[in-house]
Amino acid sequence: MTQPPPPPPNQPPDPQGGFGAPTPPPHQQPEPGYGYPQQPPPQPDQSYGYPQQQPDQSYGYPQQPDQGQGYGYPQQPPAPPQQQPYGYPTAPQQQPQQPYGGYQQPTQPPYGYPTQPQPSYDGYQQPVPAPASGGGKKLSAQLQIIIAAAVAVVLIVGAGIWYANSGSGGGPGEEAKGTAGTSQGTGGAGDTGGTGGTGGSNGLGGGGKEKPPASTQAKMAFSVGQPKVPDLTDVSGSWITDKAYVKTGVTSIVAYDLDKGSVLWTLPLTGQVCGASRHQTADHKVPILFEAKKRVAPRYYQTCTEVGMVDLNTGKLLWSTSVTGGSAGDQKARFSEVTLSGKTVAAGGTDGGAAFDIANGNPRWKPQADKQSCYDLGYGGGEGLVAVRKCGSYNSQYVMIQNLDPMTGAPLSQFKMPTGVQYASVVSTKPLVVAADVGDSAGDGSGISDFFSIDEKTGKLKAKITADADQYAARCRSTRVESCSQALVGNGRLYVPTEEHEGASGEYGDETNEIIAFDLATGRTVPEKADAGDKYTLVPLRMDGGDLIAYKAPPYNKGGRIVSINGGTMKETLLLENPGDRTIRDAETSFSLNGSELAYADGRFFLSGTMVSKEDSTSNYKKYLIVAFAVAR
Repeated sequence: MTQPPPPPPNQPPDPQGGFGAPTPPPHQQPEPGYGYPQQPPPQPDQSYGYPQQQPDQSYGYPQQPDQGQGYGYPQQPPAPPQQQPYGYPTAPQQQPQQPYGGYQQPTQPPYGYPTQPQPSYDGYQQPVPAPASGGGKKLSAQLQIIIAAAVAVVLIVGAGIWYANSGSGGGPGEEAKGTAGTSQGTGGAGDTGGTGGTGGSNGLGGGGKEKPPASTQAKMAFSVGQPKVPDLTDVSGSWITDKAYVKTGVTSIVAYDLDKGSVLWTLPLTGQVCGASRHQTADHKVPILFEAKKRVAPRYYQTCTEVGMVDLNTGKLLWSTSVTGGSAGDQKARFSEVTLSGKTVAAGGTDGGAAFDIANGNPRWKPQADKQSCYDLGYGGGEGLVAVRKCGSYNSQYVMIQNLDPMTGAPLSQFKMPTGVQYASVVSTKPLVVAADVGDSAGDGSGISDFFSIDEKTGKLKAKITADADQYAARCRSTRVESCSQALVGNGRLYVPTEEHEGASGEYGDETNEIIAFDLATGRTVPEKADAGDKYTLVPLRMDGGDLIAYKAPPYNKGGRIVSINGGTMKETLLLENPGDRTIRDAETSFSLNGSELAYADGRFFLSGTMVSKEDSTSNYKKYLIVAFAVAR
C-alpha cells in the first residue's frame, strides 16, 4: 500500500498557495487579458490566477454586465516584425526557423544552383524555386535533368530524416518502447464545416457527443458577480450537470439554472472550500475539501482537513470526515487536493495521502510512516488512480509515479522520475501521461519541460516528449498533481497548443496559434494540426470521444467560439459563436485563459474565476465570478 508517511522535517509550504490557478513566477508581471493589443489596464488582469477587482453587486445572483470601458482596442503603435510563426514554411529570404522535432534544415546551396525544398512543420514540402540565373550561362537540358533527379533524391532523404527525428522527446541513446494506449473513435463524425487540419485520419477521431446546433449563434445567458471577500480567496471548482452549473463560493457551493442563472440550491459549509475534484460520478456526485472553521482576521487562514461528498443534483453533503496520521501525528491530516476513481475518493498533501469509500466515507487507507520517508503528495483520478509519491530526505528527494489498485492502494506498477524532478502532475491515468519540470528548466512558470508517456501496466517509459516552453502553451501547477490545463490525451496522442505567434498577415495584433499532437508510443509529432486562424487562439478544453472540444479566444472585435476538432484529421466544426457586441465581449474577455475555468456542454459555454480578492473601490471594471453563453433552443 502506498501510504504517506511523514514528510521531511521543515517541509516548505506550497510556494503557490491554495489550490486552483497557477501563481506567476517571481519577477513576472501578470499578463494582460488575452486577444487584445493594448496598454495594461489600471488593475492587474486575472492572469496566472490573480483575481480581478470586485463588482459593486452582491454575490450569488445573476446579473447583466455593465457597459465596460473601451477595453481591448489597439493603443500601441505597430510592433516590430516577429519571428516566423510556428508551423508555417519559412520565406526563402529569411533564415529558416527550426521546426518542431529538432530537424535542422539544410544550409543554403551555392548561388546559381537550384534551392532544395525545406520540409515545413506539417510535413509538406515548399515549392522548389527556379534556378537562379545570376547572369550566367543557362544550363543545358541534360544537366537540368541530372540536377532535378539529384534534388528529388535529397528531398526524399531529407523528409525521411525529418520524420524520423521530429518530436522525439527522448534524450541521447534513449529509445521509445511499447505501444500507445488508444481511445479511438468511429472516425469522421462531425467533420463538416471546419477549417484547418491536414493529412488523413488514420482511423482516429470521431465518436463525439457534441454536435453543431441548428444555429451556432449564442447569446449571454446570465452572469454572476464576484463575491465580497476580505482577502485573496481561492474559489476553484465548477461542474456541469444536466440541470445546473455548480460553482464553489467562499464558504458554500451554489447551483445555477443552466439557462436562466437562477439559484437552484446553496450548500453552506463550516469553512472555506479548499479543494475540488475535477471528476464527478455518473450520477453527479463529487468530492471536495473544506476547512473545519471559518477564516477570521488577521490571518484569514484555516487548515484544510475535511473531506466530503456532495450530491450535485440535490445540494446535499452526503458525508464528511477527516483522518489522522502521517506527519500530522495525532492531529488531523492536511490535504491540498482531492480526486476520485471508481468507488474511491483519494486526497493528498504534504502530510500524506488517504482514501475513502465513495458511498460512506469510510477510510480505505490513511497516511502512514515509512522508512524511506515516502508520502503520497497527491493523486490523479478518472479511469485509473495514480499516486505521485515523494521519497527521501529533504536534500535528496525523488519522485515515484505509482499506478494503484483503487480499492487497496497497492501499487500495480511504478516509474521513478529522473533526477531533477521535484514535483510531477498527472495529465491522464489511462493511458498514463505525466508532466514535470525537470531541473526547473522550463523557466516560464508553466511547470512543464517534458511529458512522460508511461505504460501503466509495466511502469516502463514509452516516450519522453520535450515541450519547449517557448513553443508550447500547456500548463500545470507544479505543486499540484491533478492541475494541468490545455493538455489532452486521446487516440494514443497528446494534444497541446503552441504559444501565440504572429499570424500570416504579419499585422499588429494578428497573433494566432495551433494545436499539435504527439504520438504517445514514439514521442514524435504527427503531421496533422489544427490552425486557430488569424487573430484567434485555440485553447483545448476536453476530449469528446475521439474529438477535442476547444475554445477559440477572440480578437478585439469579435466573440469567442467553441469548436469540435476531429482527433485524427484535426478538422474543426463550429459549435458556438459568442456575440461581438462590445459590452458582452468585455465580460467574456475579463477572464484570463490561465486563471479561469472554461467548460462547454450541449450548446452552453461557461467561464468562471478561480481567485477573488478584496474589492477595489477605485476600479471601474466590473468583475465576474461566472459568465454563461448559450445557443438558441
